Amino acid sequence: QVQLVESGGGLVQAGGSLRLSCAASGRTFSTYAMGWFRQAPGKEREFVAAISWSGGNTDYADSVKGRFTISRDNAKNTMYLQMNSLKPEDTAVYYCAGKRGANTRSRHLYDYWGQGTQVTVSS
Repeated sequence: QVQLVESGGGLVQAGGSLRLSCAASGRTFSTYAMGWFRQAPGKEREFVAAISWSGGNTDYADSVKGRFTISRDNAKNTMYLQMNSLKPEDTAVYYCAGKRGANTRSRHLYDYWGQGTQVTVSS
């Protein structure tokens, strides 16, 4: 069992930056692939970024590639999402998720989810 808690969300102006954190409980964090997803009002939850258990493989949605960076520190049981050059369309609740095996873009394959953190980008 893995419990995930996101933090770092907030209100920022367009062009600004935020860093989200996802703290995991349990000793098996280092064996889990992790992902970030987001959900805007009235829209489906969408893939943002994913990272393999070792951190050696990362994947990004086209909409955030070059602006967002996913990383993890297995010694601290924590995953991060550095978000730069934020746009109003990045406004959403951001969720972290974990799964055994390889990282994937499919939200349906993730076993564990955090409660989400709100990111609001003003124009």
